[in-house]
Amino acid sequence: MYAVIETGAKQYKVAAGDTLQVERLGVEAGSSITLDKVLLVNNEGQVTVGTPVVNNASVVADVVKHIRGEKVVTFKMKRRKGYHKTIGHRQELTILKIKEIKA
Repeated sequence: MYAVIETGAKQYKVAAGDTLQVERLGVEAGSSITLDKVLLVNNEGQVTVGTPVVNNASVVADVVKHIRGEKVVTFKMKRRKGYHKTIGHRQELTILKIKEIKA
């Protein structure tokens, strides 16, 4: 059984026991969260597609910890003008451990 969920304007395919990194959620580490934006549920070959979400479906996950992602470096430069600028960014992430899919 697997589901496709949406969080942080991104879609993820999840199954029970999976671990995934999503954009930072405002939930304390060690607590549980219910994700209600379930777009698709596949229950042993029986596929339910939502319009846009599946009614009465949810995914329960544990918040493992909050981390910061890898640094992404951006370099801006204009030729012959003496302008150059280096910008770094680290995305705030939350690690989730999927417990169960309720369909």
